[in-house]
Amino acid sequence: MKKDIEIPIAKEVNVVLVHEWNDEFLAKEWNAYIINNRTSTIEMVLIVSKGFDEDRETSTMRHSINSLPEKSFKKIELVQEEVLALNNEFFVTFFADEKLFEKRFLFLKNTVTEKHLQHIPIIDREGVIAQ
Repeated sequence: MKKDIEIPIAKEVNVVLVHEWNDEFLAKEWNAYIINNRTSTIEMVLIVSKGFDEDRETSTMRHSINSLPEKSFKKIELVQEEVLALNNEFFVTFFADEKLFEKRFLFLKNTVTEKHLQHIPIIDREGVIAQ
């Protein structure tokens, strides 16, 4: 029975951390975004995030998005600078094409820095793409 259950790996969906200016606090901050680069809408998107290393673990955050149209993005959460010293995991599940997809995205500790920034086309900002 277990062998009959198929959960395909999510492709063309990414999580990125974008370093952007916050006018309210007059400072740059890291924000996590989910990008749907597919040619179809994804629905019932669930995102579970946490930071961790060998000794510490943050609280688990849960987010949901009803639907995310093709070639679009949505902000997930603010990621505080202190948490970037930990591994940051975003586990994403969603429905598309009448199937359930899932994928684990990981930002290794101390890798989200200004020197690793690259252009993120759909968002049109500088950021770091998860592994």
